[in-house]
Amino acid sequence: MDNRIFFPLLAVMVLVTYLIRAVPFVLFRRKITNPQIRAFFEYIPYTVLSAMTFPAILYSTASVYSAVAGMAVALILSWKNKSLLFVAIAASVTALIVDLILKLPTL
Repeated sequence: MDNRIFFPLLAVMVLVTYLIRAVPFVLFRRKITNPQIRAFFEYIPYTVLSAMTFPAILYSTASVYSAVAGMAVALILSWKNKSLLFVAIAASVTALIVDLILKLPTL
């Protein structure tokens, strides 16, 4: 990437990420006691992580069907309180198996 493009993009990214963290400190000088505002700020990291992860899940394999199958297995196993390692391995294996099945030649 050309430096004439990279550094302005880097500056915008730094500005945006700094503003997101600095604005609450500027607006709220005292400790936040309102439970709704506290809940809003507590859920922001989870919301951002979900917004970044969900599209990556759907486009991580050659087929959306295998990605959805892996995500479904991950959701079911995590709902049953399985360990993170087990959920990740099971979802990956499921996506792999579904992808291999979809690539089988039709008879």
